[in-house]
Parts: sequence; C-alpha cells; structure tokens
Amino acid sequence: MVQPNFLIRRAVQLGLTANALRPLRARSTTIPVFFAGWLTGELAPQILALTAADTALHVARHGTGSRSTKAGLAMAAASAAGLAALIRTGHGAREEIETALTSALGENYAAELGRSDLGLPWGELALPFRMGAPDVRIDRNIAYAPGGKRFLLDVYRPVSEVSGAPVLLQVHGGAWVIGNKEEQGRPLMRYLARRGWVCVAINYPLSPAHRWPAHIVAAKQSLAWIRSSIASYGGDPRFVAVTGGSAGGHLSALLALSQNDPALQPDFEDADTSVQACVPHYGVYDFAATSGAPASKYRLESLIARRVFAPDRDPVAHLDDYVAASPLDRITSDAPPFFVIHGRDDSLVPVREAREFVSRLREKSRQPVAYAELAGAQHAFDVFTSVRSAHVVRGVARFLDHTYNAWKAETANM
Repeated sequence: MVQPNFLIRRAVQLGLTANALRPLRARSTTIPVFFAGWLTGELAPQILALTAADTALHVARHGTGSRSTKAGLAMAAASAAGLAALIRTGHGAREEIETALTSALGENYAAELGRSDLGLPWGELALPFRMGAPDVRIDRNIAYAPGGKRFLLDVYRPVSEVSGAPVLLQVHGGAWVIGNKEEQGRPLMRYLARRGWVCVAINYPLSPAHRWPAHIVAAKQSLAWIRSSIASYGGDPRFVAVTGGSAGGHLSALLALSQNDPALQPDFEDADTSVQACVPHYGVYDFAATSGAPASKYRLESLIARRVFAPDRDPVAHLDDYVAASPLDRITSDAPPFFVIHGRDDSLVPVREAREFVSRLREKSRQPVAYAELAGAQHAFDVFTSVRSAHVVRGVARFLDHTYNAWKAETANM
C-alpha cells in the first residue's frame, strides 16, 4: 500500500533541513527563508526526535516494502544527517563565544571571574517555549514615561531581595514597527536575574504611528527612569548595560554611542543616559546605508524611509538625520565595552554589516570590543532556549560580569 503522506512529510522536512544548512539568498524569499531556517536550526534536536519517531511509527505500521516508504526512509536518513549537523553547529557556539571573549578580554578572563558556568539547561531545552520563571520575580507594566502601553517596562530580579545589583536594559526588535517587551531577551534576563542582576525590558513607540526619533527618545526615557527609580528594585543606577536584537540591536547600539546627546533627550537634557556596556545581537548598524552595501540601501529605501522616518524626511535631502540615527556613523573613542553577536547565515541583516561595525569600533574605541560570528545561526537565534542560545546567554553573562567587575575596580579607585 502506498503511503504518500509519509513521503510528503519527509520531503518537506528534508527541504527545511537543507534550507537551514544553506539558506536561499533570493531577496523575494527572505522572510520565509528566515522563518524556516530559524525554527529548523534552533529546534533541530526536537525535530530530529520527531523525525525518528514518525519514521519508526510508519515502519512499524506499514513495513518497508513499498517504493514510497523506501524513498521516504532515504529522505529521513538524509534529513537526520542534516539535523545532526545543525545540532553540532549549534554546540559550536560555545567555542565561538569563548574565542571571542578570550580575544577581547584576555586568556585569563574566566579565571578572574572565579566561576565558569558552561553547562546546558536541559530542562529549558526540553520545553524551549516555556515562558514561566518561578525562580525569578517579575514586576510588570511599570510606566517609565507618560503615553500608555508603549511606555511600560517589566523588571526581572531575584526572588530574594538584592541591593546595588548591576542592571541590564533589554530593547526588543521588530523592524521598529512590531514587537513588545514580552517577546525577546527572556532567556538572558531569566539567567541573569537568577545570578543576582536586575533586568529591565521595555516597550517603546512603534512606526508608522510614531516616527523617528520617537523610538530612541523613549529608550533614553527608560534609561532616565532606571537612573531615578531602579534602586527601589535592588538595582545600582550607576551601572547599566544594554542589549537587544535586530531593531533592538540598533537601538541598544545607538544608546551606547549617543550617550547624553541633548538632541535625543527633549525636555530631559540633564538626565544621565550613559551606558556602561552594550551587547547587540544581529543588530542593524548601517542605518543610513553610508557603507553603500546593497542590502543596507534596500532596507533604507523600502522600510526605514517609508515607515520609520516621517514622509517628508527624504534620505537624500535629510541625510544628516539618518546618519545621526546610524550606529555605524556615530562611533567614537568614548564607546563603552561592546560584545557584538551575529549569525553567519542571517537572512535579514547580512553578517557583513556586523563585521564592518566591529571593524570601525575596534579602530576607534578605547574599550574592549568582542565579536562572535555564529556559524549556521539565523536572525533571532536567541528568542527561545536552544543549544546555541544557551551557550550565547552564558557567554554574554560572562562578558557582563567581567565588565561589571572592571567597572567596580575602576570606580573604587576614583
């Protein structure tokens, strides 16, 4: 008896696996290629287990005699080999992160920390989409500025009371037009909160209802709130690191490179909006397309100029406005420590953009600049817990702990 459904399932899975291993590069298929490659790559262990179970069940019920089954088994074997390769590549993030840290911070940085947590969270890996965190206290929907739900934040902190804890600000992505504070950065915030950090996740105004620079002004308002109010939640307002992915990577990098810029702080020019470290993930850095890269120019013309900036702010006539919003064009020697992380197979923000950003940072910054380029990683690789994202989270925590310790030592001598 022919079983075409089994053959179709295996063919679809093989195609998804092949796309995760070698993403298609056609611009017309960017979004579906990203989603398919992202989910397949980060969920490779779970998909491999489902593939094996589905194949075993089919063979038990129908045997291996039909031509359709034999073809399906061949596809299952090929898919399993590809998924195993994806899992190995995900595990490779541990070495990639460690190489980046030792290169930027020195061979003995881990010994200086006094501890090294490199183990994988098997419970979280088994349930990657579980959002609960019973061992972390979350204070939700706190207003950091007037304006409603787009000006709310959540605070993640240890269950036990803390005082003077370092602070992480998480800025969500979503192409400046979608997204909210509950959707991104949760694995990192949960991990840091368990280790004694206080983490803040913010909403901010979205386009096209709100046009640039409303996004960065709101992010700076949240920094001003942290400086005035985070002590009530156990945080130290003197040390704030910032992170975010995609558009959140752009905003976090811009926060770090536009510290205390009065042009971006209307009516709160005197607020301290400095940050002490920045860890952007798969960020947009060439906002104004000044590098001339085709992908940056396409993004500028198709999205940023049309949806993010006001219609009367043409990028040719008002180039300075776009340059002022571009991390790539705002790098100075005063940049704080950076840890830039990007996937080599990113379909939405090409990895060469991160390479150029890091190159320019290293030319000018007086502070460490770590860079991890993750083989096989798509955009948004850290949204839920996976083998890769678990290694990244632990590496980011080590970078932040090291930077915080260096800051404490420096301020103690002042």
